[in-house]
Amino acid sequence: MNFEDDTIVALATPAGVGAISVIRISGSNSISTVDNIFEGKYKLSNSVTHTIHYGKIIDENKELIDDVLVSIFKKPNSYTGEESVEISTHGSSLITQKIIQTLLKQNIRLAEPGEFTKRAFLNGRIDLAQAEAVADLINSRTEASFRGARNQLDGLLSKKVGDLRNKLITASSLIELELDFAEEDLEFVSKKEVIKLIDEIILEIDQLLKTYKFGKVLRDGVNVAIVGKPNVGKSSLLNYILKESRAIVSHIPGTTRDVIREEVSIDGILFRLFDTAGIRSSSDEIEKEGISRSQIAVKNADIVLFLNDVTEGFSANLYNQLLELTSKDRVIIVLNKIDINPGESFSGDIKISAITGFGIGNLFTLMKEKVIGSNSYTEKSAIISSIRHYDALRKTLEQLKSAKKSVENKMSGEFVSTYLRSAEDFLGEIIGIVSSDDILNNIFSKFCIGK
Repeated sequence: MNFEDDTIVALATPAGVGAISVIRISGSNSISTVDNIFEGKYKLSNSVTHTIHYGKIIDENKELIDDVLVSIFKKPNSYTGEESVEISTHGSSLITQKIIQTLLKQNIRLAEPGEFTKRAFLNGRIDLAQAEAVADLINSRTEASFRGARNQLDGLLSKKVGDLRNKLITASSLIELELDFAEEDLEFVSKKEVIKLIDEIILEIDQLLKTYKFGKVLRDGVNVAIVGKPNVGKSSLLNYILKESRAIVSHIPGTTRDVIREEVSIDGILFRLFDTAGIRSSSDEIEKEGISRSQIAVKNADIVLFLNDVTEGFSANLYNQLLELTSKDRVIIVLNKIDINPGESFSGDIKISAITGFGIGNLFTLMKEKVIGSNSYTEKSAIISSIRHYDALRKTLEQLKSAKKSVENKMSGEFVSTYLRSAEDFLGEIIGIVSSDDILNNIFSKFCIGK
């Protein structure tokens, strides 16, 4: 698809008041269009690429809109691979609106969500996995999620997938070549070598698939529900982690009437903490609504911190209620108020004091292990964080196993080649060598406008 005759414009910085705003234009008429409304020392169309020009933007009535800096990028050396312009203005929403409206009168149109990055992909500047990483980079909230997205944008995953795909292409090409010389009974690659290659690729894909849980945690963060009977220290724990008095702490049961949501980065991983209302029977309509919301928070949680007061004993009934809402492997049994009663009153996964902070460092470690296991992956590894990538790799694996079975059963090379080619296509979907308009539209529609 070629967009060169279709020039687009959008605000590339967040809407609102700021020091500056940047308006992005891309397409074959970008520079000439801006030239029509720009007054500077030189015409932009006569300037070399990657230069910045000071001047004024005027409207159709030759009225001054703003003093600006205009950056020009000539194809193919721009983000989109097309002729592009970026206009830096004072950060007023009124100014940006007036400039964009003036540009729209020059026979260009507003960009769709993600259209600049989509053009970068379609013009070969980046592959599809890298394009998806752009959105992840923009949405990154922690150092780990930033590094993971940055490495994918730099092509770490793309190179891994490309190498695997090239190995499959080599194998399937040799098998298909044998089919062309079937009457001569020539063997260009032994069946033993084919099985060995398939096994090697299966192992590498298995390893990639195992990174999904870790990658998803880096990308999306972790939902943590803090649950327990009233007055066991849920709000105190939240306040200690946040280092501020976010939740009201009181000895009176039922103080927390709603779910309080806060975020914190722990060792580079984003944890969303949900301080829930104490789950119990109540006739208070407001508290009942809070309890209902707490149950929903538990259902949606990746981890449930089940707090118990060591001075009161284990809440067995509440624990059984939790297991009706979530699985046992998501629950961490936390014994709180150990500063009051340090004795072994009953067993749990960890002992803490939400007042003194005792054991909370170990709690963080346990939370990390619960969501990513003991795997040694880092954000510098080739990892997958997208369900689309996971699904494509899973389908690749199925085709490879079918190909191996065909070789072992001494079936015709046509069957083996068909399975290998199908596996190649699924790998190609990850980096965009094989893609449909539906896939592309689904990916780029989730981007922000201006990117």
